[in-house]
Amino acid sequence: MRVEVFFVPDCPHHPAAVQRVRDVLLAEGIRAEIHETAITDANAAQELRFRGSPTIRINGRDIAGESQQKGSYALACRLYPGSKEPGVPPVEMIRRAVRDALDGDRQ
Repeated sequence: MRVEVFFVPDCPHHPAAVQRVRDVLLAEGIRAEIHETAITDANAAQELRFRGSPTIRINGRDIAGESQQKGSYALACRLYPGSKEPGVPPVEMIRRAVRDALDGDRQ
């Protein structure tokens, strides 16, 4: 399983998002390295389809789903509806993405 976290430098939500991903992986019994990538310019944001900081992808898929993929890419903060901390995705969103990736790996 490939786990990626894209962020802008000094993003206040980046450390909490990475920790939340670690917690979910541990709870699910999954050993996976978390690849962290700093996005520092608009070209990188476009090239990597960066939706805002932090963006988390499991096996190349954004954990927020396809509906969040529309729009422009830019160096900006990202908000996750339904989270107690709007800049950090909810645990259930991460868990669902991890389980979906596992189901896809089994097929």
